[in-house]
Amino acid sequence: MTSSPERIYLDNAATSWPKPEAVYQAVDRYQRSCGASSGRGVYSHAIESQQLVDQCRRSLATLLGASDPARVIFTSSGTDALNLAIQGILAPGDHVIASDADHNSVLRPLRMLEGRGLALSIIPLADGRIDLEKLERSVRPSTKLVCVNHASNVTGLVQPLSEIAAICQRTGALLLVDAAQSLGHLPIDVAALGCDLLASPGHKGLWGPLGTGLLYVGDRVSELLRPLRYGGTGSRSVEETMPTELPDRLEAGNLNLPGIAGLGAGVREVLQVGVAAIAKQEQQLRAELIAGLSSIAGVQLYGAHPGAAAVGVVSLNVEGIDPLELASLLDANFGMQVRAGLHCAPRMHLSLGTAPTGTVRLSVSHFTTSSQVASAVEAIRSIAEAMAG
Repeated sequence: MTSSPERIYLDNAATSWPKPEAVYQAVDRYQRSCGASSGRGVYSHAIESQQLVDQCRRSLATLLGASDPARVIFTSSGTDALNLAIQGILAPGDHVIASDADHNSVLRPLRMLEGRGLALSIIPLADGRIDLEKLERSVRPSTKLVCVNHASNVTGLVQPLSEIAAICQRTGALLLVDAAQSLGHLPIDVAALGCDLLASPGHKGLWGPLGTGLLYVGDRVSELLRPLRYGGTGSRSVEETMPTELPDRLEAGNLNLPGIAGLGAGVREVLQVGVAAIAKQEQQLRAELIAGLSSIAGVQLYGAHPGAAAVGVVSLNVEGIDPLELASLLDANFGMQVRAGLHCAPRMHLSLGTAPTGTVRLSVSHFTTSSQVASAVEAIRSIAEAMAG
């Protein structure tokens, strides 16, 4: 009986793995030793639960550069956060600008609202980046929101967020940042940017468990954003309408306390290591991947522009083999776990010319090693050479 190859996990853009040991311990400790709802009791374990929530919220505010932790709203995912931002701020007759870089978690809510009277402009990309002149020319008097995918989940390329934020400030449009692939991977300061809304999952660059996410709510939208969900908050219970203050207005129902316990531990680990150090390491690993893969005949890389700002994501195809088949071979023969297909970003693949089959995506993390990167390169080399005959 042959043993399975060692696991080489390169699907961190989907969810990070492994998590820091402190994350596993925090989830287990909450489940075994606490287990109470937050904000709904005066006994010791309910107070402990609320302290977990408050501590995680403060850590996220520190990471984001937000002065008021109450502006950090807990959600069940990045998708949930994006839906809260998009559906909570827009109305029929509003105009929204998105781009070909956007994920379906942005595009699908926008298309749904377009059917209800929203005006939508989707601007193309040039070498994977938003054309700033086209963006500014697309702004209308009715433009309510500009959506920006900060870092592509297909190519890893980073959009010029400061310049886009400046355009929004000049024109009066609100800015929604999809930070699914950037928060925890790149330094972000929402106050310095003047960012209105920022959405992120908690289980990717923040090293938390699945089922966690957040939405940062800036000054300009704090009174405008409508809840998507209504119900109990543990506060102002005599009133039959939702509280007006943040975060309660946007957090009806019980929070995911096991997830928040783990997320808090993950964010504290990120802060301890330092986002700048994480970014430097992941960008070095990406450079090693690109250097190795570029030397293989029959391998096509996407978005691997020298010197371009990027996170640790690389997409490729191997001549003569479907991406799904390639991913299956990598797992079965080399223990290498990657993502294949369209990555829920169909317009990006149309832009790259890789639709309808997509690409194979490799994504590193702080816990990926150079040895694993080298093994991944050699695995792809082996398959590419076999395909070449």
